[in-house]
Amino acid sequence: MIEFYPQIKAAHVGLVMLSGALFALRGAFVLAGMRWPLSLPVKWASYTIDTALLTAAAMLLTILHGTGMFANGWLTVKMVLLVVYIVLGIFALTRARTTGARVVFFLGALATYGMMYSIARAHHPFGWLLQVVS
Repeated sequence: MIEFYPQIKAAHVGLVMLSGALFALRGAFVLAGMRWPLSLPVKWASYTIDTALLTAAAMLLTILHGTGMFANGWLTVKMVLLVVYIVLGIFALTRARTTGARVVFFLGALATYGMMYSIARAHHPFGWLLQVVS
């Protein structure tokens, strides 16, 4: 299965970008007062992309022996941030009662997404903050 690593990693990275772009687009249009980002076809597209993304992540974890989720601090931090990102995204798109709260949750979700991206690129729990700390 290791021979498929480059393709699976490429799919994973592409799906990360697609998922983040769709969330950013949906969030921006929800803040603009549009209803289409909450429509069923758009939600299902998001669910499909995210399911494929998590499947690719699970495949990568399976392929790389000894690099289980808790074996690497950076991967553990990234998974915790994923939960934070999901919760912030839910509040940004549907649960927050005021526009101001939606903006705060949306910006928080985007910042969390950015941090997860930097952690993945650096393979370090601090991500881009590693440059500040060291």
